[in-house]
Amino acid sequence: MPDPSPDARRSAPAVARNREPIAAQLLQLLPASGLVLEIASGTGEHAVYFARKMPHIIWQPSDPSPEARASIAAWTAAERLANVRPPLALDAAAADWPVGKVDAVVCVNMIHISPWEATEGLMRGAGARLPPDGVLFAYGAFLQDGVPTAPSNVAFDADLKRQDPRFGLRHLHDVAACAAKNGLALARVVEMPSNNLSLVFRKVMAVSPGTGAVP
Repeated sequence: MPDPSPDARRSAPAVARNREPIAAQLLQLLPASGLVLEIASGTGEHAVYFARKMPHIIWQPSDPSPEARASIAAWTAAERLANVRPPLALDAAAADWPVGKVDAVVCVNMIHISPWEATEGLMRGAGARLPPDGVLFAYGAFLQDGVPTAPSNVAFDADLKRQDPRFGLRHLHDVAACAAKNGLALARVVEMPSNNLSLVFRKVMAVSPGTGAVP
């Protein structure tokens, strides 16, 4: 069990800026009840904010980092939230995830700050675990064909690649194509503050091992 001490809490400045716009989208998309898996929960600040906003939802945070999981546990304990489960040690790129069927999947600011294999794993794992018409919600900065990239996102992309050549803003069509291979259709793209996007995918097909998505 991660350290629940308040001293383990970490903070990301971007959370205070984007949590309310993201929550407004999730309130429209998530089911009336059920289990929501958050991939790459980071500090845990999103998890506790969304769980408080949506007490009807059971929130399952996860992160591959032990420090992040300690922060998630500490925030959950400090907020006294009964609808947040202990964080899972989950790497999106891994072949096996330590969780079964879920009602929705949420992923905030992971796709551009991880190798492409993490996006492939996100789509594979979500496609295998979501029910028909289940939602995968992904938030972050993306590149789009025919849409000029904001100068701030150009600089952000360059900075990410300096940190790790495997990181960087992904093209929306590449992300959507990866999702489609796993039975997930891009249903909606929502413009968000600070040149970010919310991507809403829905499970439209079953996935047959070895053959990909089938009707």
